[in-house]
Amino acid sequence: MSSKKKQAEIREEKDWEKIDSAVHKSENFIEKYQKQILIGIGIVVVVISGYLAFRNFYLGPKNAEAQVALFKGEQYYRNGQDSLAIYGDANGYVGFESIISDYGSTNAGNLAKLYAGICYANLGQYDKALDYLKGFSGGDKVLSQLVNGTIGDCLSNTGKENDAVSYYVKAAKGVDNPVQSPILYKKAGLIYRNQGNYDKVVETFTTVKNQYMNSPVAMEADKYIEEANLMKAGGAK
Repeated sequence: MSSKKKQAEIREEKDWEKIDSAVHKSENFIEKYQKQILIGIGIVVVVISGYLAFRNFYLGPKNAEAQVALFKGEQYYRNGQDSLAIYGDANGYVGFESIISDYGSTNAGNLAKLYAGICYANLGQYDKALDYLKGFSGGDKVLSQLVNGTIGDCLSNTGKENDAVSYYVKAAKGVDNPVQSPILYKKAGLIYRNQGNYDKVVETFTTVKNQYMNSPVAMEADKYIEEANLMKAGGAK
């Protein structure tokens, strides 16, 4: 046997010894920490199983129950019967308050927060409205931005116009459609007008003219722009 072949066999034998040693170490590690490993795997399984069970056997049925409870409230909401929508009718419908309390973790319970917030705003109870509106978490972009607009209304009606205007502008940009956006921009523009911030008045109504030229607000925008420019000129004298 040649010297090179013998050296190769020796190297191969040593490699197998290393592999064998590593396998034994791995087996010893598993034997030594088997209990901890099994506990760790068990915890992961329990967590995953628990989540799936919670979603399928608790949240699923709970959401279905909440949707049934919500249906009558939506009817009252659409009819402008805000108090009945919030508190219930003593005739089987429990009201948005109870739906939020009993089903707050469900999608329907989350939607009840939005309805309750708007109803409270309609009733002039702006602090309660803000609590529910800010607690609403919506995945729909347009709906979430319209909630911001309603928050702006509540803040404006409680004298917090600096906060309100930022919600109006954010909502107008987020919705970005020719129906709601001009109205939201107008609300912001009128706050700027009341504050004497005429540069912002011009900027806001110019945005409406340029981006939503066919809207009713765009058709009256020049009036506010001209007035703001006159007030600026008058203040500069």
